[in-house]
Formats: sequence, C-alpha cells, structure tokens
Amino acid sequence: DWAKKARSLFVLPLFGRPAVSEKMKFNTAISALLVGYCAAFAPGPAGSKARETLLYMADGGIEPFRIGTRGSPLALAQAYETRRRLQAEFPELNEDGALEICVMKTQGDMILDKSLMELGGKGLFTKELDTALLANEVDICVHSMKDVPTWLPEGTILPCNLPREDTNDAFIYKDGSVKSIEELPDHSVIGTASLRRQSQLMAKNPTLKCVNFRGNVQTRLRKLDDGVVDATLLAIAGLKRMDMDDCATAVLDWDEMLPAVAQGAIGIQCRSDDERSLKYITALSDPDTKACVDCERAFLEALDGNCKTPIAGQARIVDGRIQFRGLIAMPDGSLKYETESEGAVEDATEIGRKAGEKLKAEAGENFFEMMVEMSPQQVIGQLTK
Repeated sequence: DWAKKARSLFVLPLFGRPAVSEKMKFNTAISALLVGYCAAFAPGPAGSKARETLLYMADGGIEPFRIGTRGSPLALAQAYETRRRLQAEFPELNEDGALEICVMKTQGDMILDKSLMELGGKGLFTKELDTALLANEVDICVHSMKDVPTWLPEGTILPCNLPREDTNDAFIYKDGSVKSIEELPDHSVIGTASLRRQSQLMAKNPTLKCVNFRGNVQTRLRKLDDGVVDATLLAIAGLKRMDMDDCATAVLDWDEMLPAVAQGAIGIQCRSDDERSLKYITALSDPDTKACVDCERAFLEALDGNCKTPIAGQARIVDGRIQFRGLIAMPDGSLKYETESEGAVEDATEIGRKAGEKLKAEAGENFFEMMVEMSPQQVIGQLTK
C-alpha cells in the first residue's frame, strides 16, 4: 500500500504514467527511490546515534520493539508489512517510538559474484540476523522462508508465518515477446542462481544456457533490461509485495515450474524465552500457511537438501486436506524424481517427511553422492553475470 500511495502522490504527478514498454525501468527506479526514502527515516544500525536516541526514549517509558531485517527492497517491504500487522493487532505499538526497524547486511547480500553453492548455502542470508537476535540487539527477525535453513540456532524459534502470497514463479522475457518457457528460442540465455529453476528449464529444453544471476530484484531486472540475459525467473510473491508484478511476462503454474520450498511465505523468528515477542508474533501467524510451510520444510529436511541439489516442494490446502507435490532432479534436468501425496492438515509435517524419504529411497545414495562431488562449474552455468 505504501508503494502505491507514494507512486500516486509523488511520482506520477511529476513524471506522468509510463508507457507499457517502459514499465520495467519505471518500476525498478521507483522501487529503489521508495526504499531510499524509507531508509532515510529508518533507525540506523546498532551503535548509531539514531538507535541511541530511541534507547534514550526507552528510559522515559518507551521500550521499542525491534524488528530485524535485511536491507534489500523486498526484505524492507516484508518488514514494513510485519510492522503494519503488529500495529493493527496491538494498539500500543502505534505510539511514537514503539517499533524500530533495524536493517543489517548479510554475507549473502554482499557477495554477489559467486553462486550460493560456492558460498556455502542458505544460511548466508540469516547468520547475521541470528547473531543479532541472540545478542538481544533485535527482538524479532523477519525472513523470506525459502532462505531459512531447516535448522535454527539453539535458543531461537520460528513460530509465525504471515498469510502466504502467491507461491508461483514469474517468467520475464527481455521485451515481453516470448510468453512461456516452451516458446524460448534454442540456446537462449537465462539468468538464475537457482538450481531448481535451472533443472526444470533444461528438462524442457537442454539447449538453454543458465548463468549465475544474483542481486536484488531491481538489480536483476536492470541486467535483463541491459541485455545481459534473454530471460529470468523470479518469485511473483516478491514482485507483488513491491507492486512490481506488472513486470512479469507470465506467471507459471506448478506443471511449468514447481516452486521452491516455502516460497512466498514470510517467517518471523524470536528468542524461545522471549514472552513479549511470542505474544506479539503468534497473534499474526496464519494456521494454513504454517501447516503448508511445515510440510514443505519437513520434506526438505528429510532429503537433507543442500545448494547442490535441485529441490522443489509445494503444499496447499484444498477442501480441508493438505496436498503436497515434491521434486528432486539433476542440475541439467536429465533425471528427476517426483512425488504427490495428500492427507489431514494436522499431519502436515509427517506428510512432508514421508514424501522426502520416499524420493530419497527412489533416487538412491549414488544420486546425492554425485551432487556432493560435482564442482560449482559442473552444477551451474560457466558464466557469471
């Protein structure tokens, strides 16, 4: 909402509405402008004067509730959504100084010229937040759930998932002329850091070339617009949260591209003994989202998934029952194993675990050993863009 209001109040009156062909550039620029505007008014990092001022206010009766987040435009959008929901649920959090957003950089944000598997995996986007949480520098951490490892540091829990956004992937072609994966010309270059996406793309067309493509949403769209690659894929959830979903050429259904485990879900983590934080965030949790995410993460944990293994898994609740679909594959799409299952919602975790164990048995130990032995260059495209 804040993005739409800012666009209508400040941007469109000055610049007018963009032509359809300029939507991608316009949305990218405006998103960056809005995040910069918000960051200008957000408290600084630990130890800064802005933070010291807020803590001084706390001595006068205000104890700020501190929300830890990464600093990307998408992460900030998710942190502001969390703040909005907290303020709507708890009137006391609407007082001046009652909430503080603490922005921090993770190693995964700072090193963009290497693939995630070369750097060591998903924990790269959460380690600094975990450290701040355990050091009592923040009260909660807001995460994109697909970035969160299946294990959590001792002393922390993740009891809250906000209502989930659309979980599907968005397909974005450089000029919008190609509307689907099947229409891609042979030898097209696709920008993606995801082995899950790479394997499913190459299963459809082995001539496609996938290259490492990292950075925030705005950076990736700018590279696409500059002709670095022909197409890319992004989670439609992130685009929607930043009011940028009109950049998508098409939204892919599960048959075209099965999404990542926990894609589209926001998770909120706190210290396990922090009753104040638990009171606030458990009130925000959506039971259906939590059940589906728990199912998917149990599937991932059973597979002992790492960044060398293309894994996809999605659950949804239909007519009061949970339906799960999972996939593991070779990075080049030459071999894949799939499973589907269904059951009672209260059995969500067990359904996910059994699905993971089933695929692990079908693939055999050699399948996973082969993944571990493969070098990064063998696993993902040779070029780094």
